[in-house]
Amino acid sequence: MSTEPLTRDGLAKRSGGLWDYVSPSRLNTWLACPLKFKFKYIDGIQSPTSSAAFVGKAVHMGLELFYRHRQLGVTLATQAVLQRMSVHWDKLVFDERMSFATSAVEQTSQKQSLELVNAYLGCLGPNEPRPIGVEVAIEAPLVDPFTGEDFGIPLVGILDLILGETNGPVIADFKTTSRSGEPLEIAHEIQLGCYAFLFRGASSVPETALEIRNLVKTKVPRVLFHRYPARNEQHFGRLFAVIRAYLDDLHSGKFLFRPGLGCGMCDFRRQCSVSH
Repeated sequence: MSTEPLTRDGLAKRSGGLWDYVSPSRLNTWLACPLKFKFKYIDGIQSPTSSAAFVGKAVHMGLELFYRHRQLGVTLATQAVLQRMSVHWDKLVFDERMSFATSAVEQTSQKQSLELVNAYLGCLGPNEPRPIGVEVAIEAPLVDPFTGEDFGIPLVGILDLILGETNGPVIADFKTTSRSGEPLEIAHEIQLGCYAFLFRGASSVPETALEIRNLVKTKVPRVLFHRYPARNEQHFGRLFAVIRAYLDDLHSGKFLFRPGLGCGMCDFRRQCSVSH
């Protein structure tokens, strides 16, 4: 399988047409609620970024800063990371076109972002291996590994972190959530399956494990590490079953309301009514 390297900026500037690419976020939005998918990706109804989602973006910014330095053999002190996050906060607000309800909400969001990154860096062990990839954007053709069928559309995704552990590469994904617990939802399986598929297309060796590193926005921030084994044929079988069903809906143009799976349609409609 051939792959094409991307950058996050390059991916963001790509055409957003439905047939340009498949991504984990598109699959999960469709899986949670096809009607919400239609509103967002076909009708172009965009809900404003919530303060909670923006906290996640700010946390990613801080962790990317830390790990890009680690990849070069430089370990930034925690305070140095937090200081740079504070310096770049206004730029991130501008770049994301973020609008907070009040200045107090913005201050709370900034404080929460800093506390989460502080908690994360504080729990890292001294023996964590140096990254071999940070914010790695990959594009690969979607070819069914069982039948060899080429779907004629690429899969794209961004891998937050790839660590070179002794037993082999480990793919880690950062999540900022408001609750703890084992993230066993099918959305996480789809995402991990996509990452493994992309990584195997770009690497000469498969992953040995995958992780979800969950930064929990509790009163006292918590950081939970959930590790999963390398993906196998069953995982990829389920992934491609979802991709086939997704592409069938695109071909048919039928996107029906499907309650459950945390579709969030009520929240989506409320956000859209605020923004329009």
